Amino acid sequence: MTYNNIHEGIFRFRPNRFVAEVEIDGQTWRCHVKNTGRCKELLVAGAKVYLNRSGNPNRTTKYDLIAVWKGSRLINMDSQAPNQVFREYLESGQYIDGITLIKPEAKYGGSRFDFYIEAANRKIFIEVKGVTLEKDGIALFPDAPTERGVKHLNELAQSITDGYEAHVVFVIQMNDILYFTPNYETHSEFGMALVKAVAAGVKVSAFDCIVTPESLAVGNLVDIRLSTG
Repeated sequence: MTYNNIHEGIFRFRPNRFVAEVEIDGQTWRCHVKNTGRCKELLVAGAKVYLNRSGNPNRTTKYDLIAVWKGSRLINMDSQAPNQVFREYLESGQYIDGITLIKPEAKYGGSRFDFYIEAANRKIFIEVKGVTLEKDGIALFPDAPTERGVKHLNELAQSITDGYEAHVVFVIQMNDILYFTPNYETHSEFGMALVKAVAAGVKVSAFDCIVTPESLAVGNLVDIRLSTG
């Protein structure tokens, strides 16, 4: 996926989860943050960020904050991007061969999974999770407790008993990652639910991304470590 009108800025502060104050060319702007997560390790005063200018003249915020430098690592933090780039990856045929149907926002039980896929006689639910948290080259999810995420894992496991395939895909919005692991310290329940989902037959994958200020694309498979030890 690509962004059309990128500007470089300096992050100043974040008065609430939806808004950031960013300096662009010496002028301070209130910008929309396209990620409602905490992102405290990313949005630090003085960080270099990238913003996409909206073409909508009626918006109160003219820019969307989409990426940030964390040291020497560029991280895309647009929470809408993982679904979009993974759909492009699905359409390329690199993840599942012979796809005949891609249906977004597919309802099952009490959940809506990101994708329902048909390929030959296969019926597949896929849930995509964007990952922006990194510590010492290790990618972790979630960065805050997510009961919704636990529910998704439990219902993915349940769908297998009804004859579906079930996948959860972690799209790591950066590259140069050693491995992915659940963030047990922040939400141990999610980590345990992921382990149980794998035991029930849910397939888990993690991919890093090729990140530039103007684009994001799925990169390579990343090793997964589910153990707490």
